Amino acid sequence: MSALPLLTPRALYEEVAEQLRQRIFRRELEPGSWIDELKIAEEFGISRTPLREALKVLAAEGLVTMKVRRGAYVTEMSEKDLRDVYHLLSLLESDAAGVVAQRATPAQLQALQALHTELEAAVNDREKFFAINERFHMQLLEMADNRWRSQMVADLRKVMKLNRHNSLLKQGRIEDSLREHRSILDAMLARNGPATVQAMQEHFSHGLEAAT
Repeated sequence: MSALPLLTPRALYEEVAEQLRQRIFRRELEPGSWIDELKIAEEFGISRTPLREALKVLAAEGLVTMKVRRGAYVTEMSEKDLRDVYHLLSLLESDAAGVVAQRATPAQLQALQALHTELEAAVNDREKFFAINERFHMQLLEMADNRWRSQMVADLRKVMKLNRHNSLLKQGRIEDSLREHRSILDAMLARNGPATVQAMQEHFSHGLEAAT
């Protein structure tokens, strides 16, 4: 790979962080693997300074673990890590869903309905389903309009992707997830806050079962 094209005004280390982040999500850098700084710096055609700054960003997100005198490693998720992440996501996203059920405009609910329709159409395309599923959840958070909650969830969802292959890849999980999304949406359309909260909590509970 040649030097990274500087097509955006972002700092170089942010570009490098995004490149590495996507490699981690695609499993080109496996959980537990050592990150060869010299090799990557040479590949990208950069010095090790922006690379190390990029690794600090990924470490702050939880995607990379820095080990004293050993360097950077892609974070490995233990079962406890996974349960802790799902627990927090369930709390934060169910609360957001309850807010949306009570406050969303008809146009906002229609937008969520449209996303759900896209989700139904992608049931046989795992990668596309995963992407639309995430858009649905992040759209819901945006509608709930609490930037601190949205930032926390965005960071937790990055870490959750470290275990992605054990969740939606489980036999039948996509179909189950789709039914759970329909329950969430139906409760929202009925403006039933408590039912929406419960439906989202059940969604995360079943997601955790599939991921462990």
